[in-house]
Amino acid sequence: MFAVIKTGGKQYKVATNDIIVVEKLAGEAGDSITLDQVLMVGDKIGAPVVAGASVTATVVEQTRGDKIIVFKKKRRQNYRRKKGHRQDLTVLRITDIAGA
Repeated sequence: MFAVIKTGGKQYKVATNDIIVVEKLAGEAGDSITLDQVLMVGDKIGAPVVAGASVTATVVEQTRGDKIIVFKKKRRQNYRRKKGHRQDLTVLRITDIAGA
């Protein structure tokens, strides 16, 4: 069975024992998290979410993404700005999908 969940403004198709990388969620490694914004479970489609459905996941680790460079420039104006960014991420292992 699979489910489509929404977290961090993005949607993920998950099944049991999948490992996904999402935007940072509160919790330490080993903690259990319940994701209740389930948009679809198997053949049940929510409007917008499936009532009573939830996905349980375990936090594997808290990490950071690769560094990206944000570079702004206006030609002939001597305007240049360089800034780096690393997104905070959480690695999750899906342990259970509870459908309604």
